[in-house]
Amino acid sequence: MKDLFIKYRLVIKFILTFLLVYGILSFAYNYYLDASKGGYYYPDYITNLVANQSKNLLENIGYATQVIPHPDEPSMKLILEGKYLARVIEGCNGMSIIVLFVSFIIAFSGKLKTTILYLLSGSVLLYVVNLLRIVILSVGLYHYPWRKEELHTVIFPAIIYGMVFLLWMFWVNRFSNINK
Repeated sequence: MKDLFIKYRLVIKFILTFLLVYGILSFAYNYYLDASKGGYYYPDYITNLVANQSKNLLENIGYATQVIPHPDEPSMKLILEGKYLARVIEGCNGMSIIVLFVSFIIAFSGKLKTTILYLLSGSVLLYVVNLLRIVILSVGLYHYPWRKEELHTVIFPAIIYGMVFLLWMFWVNRFSNINK
């Protein structure tokens, strides 16, 4: 049994570290969401910010856009050229993906300074890519409404999860201590 533990020590360390960090960050994020209920920003500050930044990006590329609170659920209605296209919900704000990204990087940590810089730059990149995917989905839904299922269930997740995967692979192959 001891030999087996020694043989898989790095795998066990990765799994335990990942689960611990993911659990702590998920708990903190859920606490933030609970604390946000009934606050000034609806549905929560980050979702509100993402919805409004998506609106600004859409306006910058020439689409008349409105973002208004949904009256019946905690989300923001995205209206493009007068047409209600989508809801920006908490799951669209990218924070759950960033928590997943951060947990993986910490579990495969490298040098402290490099790890912190990569966490910050990767999180910012994921946030920006998330905004861009909302813009792409919105424009796609506006011009190709019959492709709603493909856009939302295939293209939309592929963009953000593909970026997370690329960032993870770059980290593991370039900066992590796994091969050291």
